[in-house]
Amino acid sequence: MNGQAGSMWTTVIMFVAIIAIFYFLIIRPQKKRDKETKAMLDAMKKGDKIITIGGIHGTVVAVKEQTVVIKVDDNTRIEFTKSAVSTVVNKDGAKSNPNKKKEDKAESAAQVEDKKGEKTEDNTVEFKIPEKKEGEDK
Repeated sequence: MNGQAGSMWTTVIMFVAIIAIFYFLIIRPQKKRDKETKAMLDAMKKGDKIITIGGIHGTVVAVKEQTVVIKVDDNTRIEFTKSAVSTVVNKDGAKSNPNKKKEDKAESAAQVEDKKGEKTEDNTVEFKIPEKKEGEDK
């Protein structure tokens, strides 16, 4: 009887360990992402620039209970469900994307200097290709 009881407890402990692993690696992070997505969609307002899951870029014209109307061109407005919005780019240019890991917005100064590029006003890096001189071989 003692051998069966020990085997049963080992099985129960392994079962609990597997449930704990699933909770911490799958369920908890997914709930956190869902919460961030809901907060992003609730904070969406008129004038925000957005990107849909289909890759359509536009500016929010109206926010309704379940849908959002975006302006994609001068006379073109499209209505999407809120769940079709993947990224909200606020008026100040800050991206709000809960589905991507938080990344540094700009590379460190040392990395930028190593690439010998020039920073522009919007924190992008422009690279200049050296021009070939006449008579130079490949």
